Amino acid sequence: MKIKVNQLANAIRFLSIDAVQKANSGHPGMPMGMADVATVLFKFHLRFNPKNPSWINRDRFILSAGHGSMLLYSLLYLTGYEKVKLEDIKNFRQLNSICAGHPEYFDSSGIETTTGPLGQGLANAVGLAIASENYKKKFGQKIINNKTYVIASDGDLMEGISHESMSLAGHLKLKNLIVFFDNNKISIDGSTSLSVSDNYKKRFESYGWNFIEINGHNEKQIDTAIKKAHKSTKPTLISCKTIIGYGSPNKSGKSSSHGSPLGDDEIKLVRKKLKWPYPPFEIPNKILTEWRKIGDKGEIVEKNWLNELNKSKKEIKENFNNLNNAIFKNQLNDLIISEKEKYFKEKPTMATRQCSMKVIEALNNLIPNLIGGSADLSGSNNTKTSNSVILNSKNYGGNYIHFGVREHGMAGIMNGIALYHNLIPYGGTFLIFSDYCKPSIRLSALMGLRVIYIFSHDSIGLGEDGPTHQPIEQLAGLRAIPNLNVFRPADINETLECWQASLNNDKGPSAIILSRQKLNYISNHPDKNNKCLKGAYEINITSHDNKVTIVASGSEVHTALETQQLLKELGIESKVISMPCQELFDQQDNDYKNKILENDQLIVSIEAGSIICWHKYLKEDDIAVGIDKFGKSAPYKEIYEEMDLTSNKIATLIQKKLRK
Repeated sequence: MKIKVNQLANAIRFLSIDAVQKANSGHPGMPMGMADVATVLFKFHLRFNPKNPSWINRDRFILSAGHGSMLLYSLLYLTGYEKVKLEDIKNFRQLNSICAGHPEYFDSSGIETTTGPLGQGLANAVGLAIASENYKKKFGQKIINNKTYVIASDGDLMEGISHESMSLAGHLKLKNLIVFFDNNKISIDGSTSLSVSDNYKKRFESYGWNFIEINGHNEKQIDTAIKKAHKSTKPTLISCKTIIGYGSPNKSGKSSSHGSPLGDDEIKLVRKKLKWPYPPFEIPNKILTEWRKIGDKGEIVEKNWLNELNKSKKEIKENFNNLNNAIFKNQLNDLIISEKEKYFKEKPTMATRQCSMKVIEALNNLIPNLIGGSADLSGSNNTKTSNSVILNSKNYGGNYIHFGVREHGMAGIMNGIALYHNLIPYGGTFLIFSDYCKPSIRLSALMGLRVIYIFSHDSIGLGEDGPTHQPIEQLAGLRAIPNLNVFRPADINETLECWQASLNNDKGPSAIILSRQKLNYISNHPDKNNKCLKGAYEINITSHDNKVTIVASGSEVHTALETQQLLKELGIESKVISMPCQELFDQQDNDYKNKILENDQLIVSIEAGSIICWHKYLKEDDIAVGIDKFGKSAPYKEIYEEMDLTSNKIATLIQKKLRK
């Protein structure tokens, strides 16, 4: 007996209904409404292999509407992914179940990315599509030809990040990107007409997308739309008119099925209406077997792909294997040491944003995995170098993306690039605009992705642009994000070391914070050790019988050294500590931390920003020098004077403190 699509779809519906009901928490309406679309996609079009979830040429399936997570978990279980078991579904939203309230990325699980904050999955999908085109250009269409599919909700399309990412996708002509819009016209508050009257067709056509409207419960229309999308020269949005809570006699088409369990009585009625006479969590063998056959097809597809790879030219296979390596750590270490030795001889005076550009230029020649970009600030962030090649619709093989003024979209897209396969994205903007990137940075950290954020114009040191562009609380905000390393180098030597630390960290993202103003070369350690990996180190000491420890980051290390010299003239001995990364310093053992910050000394911290993140290093009588008010528009040296951040004022403050 042939199993029909609607019977397969009902397996998704009832696993979702039962899991939400058992958890007494969740969103059953979307999985019930989009089950038909998902079934047609998985049965007839999606190329995937549950036996090898990390196969590089698999199609990516992104559930941007993460609140409907049970749709994804049901599909993964039904098609045979080992990491999602029926017991996990029964424990939906419970402690330690992979079936969390919103999808959380786990490598080789079939959960391709962490979604839930609406719009993020769309941005990730654009990054995945860019990465796929990049690999396709390098290895040819026979080796890389996967597509990225997304299910998005009305909420996804309301979020501003959707505009940023969809606009760039259209500009780049990412024809391998196909989005299913769950156009059920219901949000949590009720009908979407309460807040939205967009003409989606005109909106997406203006982006340069292909737009198709279908009945999301009609198998033939769904199938035909996907086939049309495959032939398109543009990204495609398929607007699926669906009924939220499909099959529920009293709650379908209503917001009451959106974010709450249906209730036992209503579930009985759904079972009757959809002719599903099975108890909770039971999938009849004939239906489960058919779903497993859908999953099993992937082994053959991947085997055929491996044959193509093996038949390809030697050069392609070698390049593929090189890109398949995580990173060349030994070669990277040799490069960093060589560059440090070179600059130790030159001792250049450069803004650290310029230092970072020098580092990127050297890295581009070594690491083919790097893909950079900027939010329309390439010349200010110095993220684009002489050997950067623009990635655009005419050349997907480039290594540099002009993201435009789309900070939030850029950050979300970089997450997608990092998720694809061993690519390392970096992107730049001003530190003040890290606020626009923050939700995506948080997800980089949550997923443990190696994404490198370049934030220049790091303080009041940017001067005349004034308080709207002068970051005060942004460093503290970034440092508050778990699993994010925030680096603030003081010269070219530290910039090299911070880049090395960022590239070698495959467990999470890094933010490299860079100055606009030029800084003198200060390092005295052009040796083979990366001292920035300790987070903080002693940079200068006037006497081992010192009374004062001055600790600073970035441009303020220079202020600390100037202050040290003034104290020396006053007969006060001190040591200066550069702390480019608080997170790495906090990970050191107590012996090292006590050696750097000695309890019997007056500790003075200096940073041109909020002092809140420095208090953990200070005793009650210690001094935190910083800024807890907005800046001003003026030449940067005048602002430092106005904010009491000069060496003269800090030395006087220390002298008065020691007299007490």
